[in-house]
Amino acid sequence: MSELVKITIDDREIEARVGDKLLWTALENDIYIPHLCSIKDEKRPNASCRLCFVEIEGVDHPVTSCTRKVEEGMVVKTRSQRIDRLVKTGFELLLSDHDLKCAQCAANRKCALQTIAKERRIKLRQKRFKLIERDYEIDDSPAEFAYNRSRCVLCGQCVWADREEAKVGAIGFTQRGINRAVTTFEEIPLADSICTECHLCVDACPVGALYYKSDLK
Repeated sequence: MSELVKITIDDREIEARVGDKLLWTALENDIYIPHLCSIKDEKRPNASCRLCFVEIEGVDHPVTSCTRKVEEGMVVKTRSQRIDRLVKTGFELLLSDHDLKCAQCAANRKCALQTIAKERRIKLRQKRFKLIERDYEIDDSPAEFAYNRSRCVLCGQCVWADREEAKVGAIGFTQRGINRAVTTFEEIPLADSICTECHLCVDACPVGALYYKSDLK
C-alpha cells in the first residue's frame, strides 16, 4: 500500500499516493487537466502532446503533470495566464495538422479534442497557424475498422495498446518532425501486416483516427 500524502490542487486539499503522477491524481479527483498522450501504466511518459501543463509552488516554470510525481505538501495550479497560453498554443498547433470535418468523423461528440476545446473554451477552427493539408489515403483494409491518418494526433495510445496490451507490434512511429506518423512496417495496409484485428488500438484512440466502420453508418 502506497503512503498517502496531502497536496493542494486549485485550492482543494486532497490525499494522494506517493509516486503517483500528478495528472492522474487530479483526474481521479475530478480536476480536469487537458491530455492526449498520457497512459496511466506507462512508467516513463513522453509528454509529447504538451497539453497537461501545471504550475507548482516553488518551481519557476510550468511542468507537465503527466511526468511529475506527487510529493507531500505540493501546491498546484492547473490554470493561470501562463498555463492557458501554453495549452492554447499546443492545442492550436495540433489542430493545424488535423482533419476537422467533425460531422463526418466517427468520434464526433466523443472526441478528446472536442472535450479539451470545451473545457478550455478554445475554438476548434483556429486561425493562428497555417493549416497543413495532407492527402492521406484511408486504410480500410481491416474487416471492421479503418485508419484515417489525417486525424491522428500522434498521442501513441494505439501504439501502446498494440505493443503492451495486444503484444503484437503491428504499428509504430515512423519519421520525425512534421512528417512523424503512426503506421505499419513499410507502410503496408493493416490487413497485410501482422495486425490481428483485436481492436484494442481502435478502442484506445481518443480521436477519430482509428474507428469502427459501423460507427459511420
